[in-house]
Amino acid sequence: MQDGTGVNERTLIRKIAWRTLPLILLSYFVAVIDRGNISFAAATMNADLGFSETIYGFGASAFFLGYALFEVPSNLLLARFGARRWLARIMLTWGLISIATAFIRSPVQFYAMRFALGVAEAGFYPGVILYLTSWFPGAHRAWAISRFYVALPLSFIVMGSLAAPLLAMDGLAGMQGWQWLLIMEGLPSVVLAAVLLLALPDRPETARWLNAAERAWLGDALAVETAAAGDHGHSLLRALTNRYVLLLGMANACNFIAINAIVFSAPRLLAHDTGFGVAGVGQIVSASGVAIALGLLLVGTVAGQTVARTVAAYIGLVLLAGAGLVLLWLGGTGETSIGGYILFMAASQVAGMLPLAMVSRLILAADRAGGLAMANTISQSGAFVGPILWGVLADRTGSYHLGVALLIPMMAGSAAFAMLVRARSMQLP
Repeated sequence: MQDGTGVNERTLIRKIAWRTLPLILLSYFVAVIDRGNISFAAATMNADLGFSETIYGFGASAFFLGYALFEVPSNLLLARFGARRWLARIMLTWGLISIATAFIRSPVQFYAMRFALGVAEAGFYPGVILYLTSWFPGAHRAWAISRFYVALPLSFIVMGSLAAPLLAMDGLAGMQGWQWLLIMEGLPSVVLAAVLLLALPDRPETARWLNAAERAWLGDALAVETAAAGDHGHSLLRALTNRYVLLLGMANACNFIAINAIVFSAPRLLAHDTGFGVAGVGQIVSASGVAIALGLLLVGTVAGQTVARTVAAYIGLVLLAGAGLVLLWLGGTGETSIGGYILFMAASQVAGMLPLAMVSRLILAADRAGGLAMANTISQSGAFVGPILWGVLADRTGSYHLGVALLIPMMAGSAAFAMLVRARSMQLP
């Protein structure tokens, strides 16, 4: 669609996407690998270091405690120093900490390194959403988020494929296979930090590849969106206590309780239900990545054009994820467990990218830095609880069966919180 300025909206959005999203996608890709590769390392790390399921669950959750505590200050610093420099800083520190985790020897060291990794990565995801709000008008934002969020399923595909060969390096240079896995998958973050610092465009005003007409069109489109929300100045307290920030944060917290309980134990859960080894389980995890990617491409295209559609898509997805958990809980056959796992992962992970897209359109532009970080902080509180609860239940009962059953109501709760946002979403374009 071309307006009086001679700017074709669709062409401009695609141009911006090609200039910004590939680097963001690659960065998020290595972020997910560095936070999640511990699930494959645990297959041998727990035995080598004598870690119980409870110890592992606390360690896996410690990441999200550090992440949540430093989410808001990190996003405010990003708004102050600029996305390019701050995102590069985040990547460098988390890459170094991920590598250092390979040398832990005790539960306390495990907890400390996972907490430090969360602190280092804090603010990355809401920071990226904040960054995208300065490049993509609201009608295109969910589409843009879905395109970089596809890094998440791609990381599952790569993790599932690389786990077995990296663990097979056991004994090389006197180190265990799980140590090699953490080191080799942490190195790309350090390298990519330098690339991000050099190549990521900071904001439209300084982008030389935008001409004057394109820059003016984008500025006008974003200004119209800001004016529609009203200009009340910046208030951190207002941002942190906004009703929609709290409701959508709680909706995603319920979702993330289930996601992280399953994700951080998936290799062992699937091995138990199917009898497969590391390579076979890796193929299942990779298959779930393909399913998530397909879901993202579909939902990002059709659900993000209005806020009401995005809310409806979120509710449907978390209920579908609940159905996947029911299949996983019923088990009985390897096929049922595999199908339930893939359905749950695809629906819940696609749903997980929608709340911040909604928050960015439901709150004032001046409040986005604090509001987006707060919504994600609440979400990550659920990510913190899930693995701990899961580990304790697994140690107490000797299986994952009860844990899966207790996750099912979480998805219904997630849908209920989102329903409370639906009335407001119907009033917005």
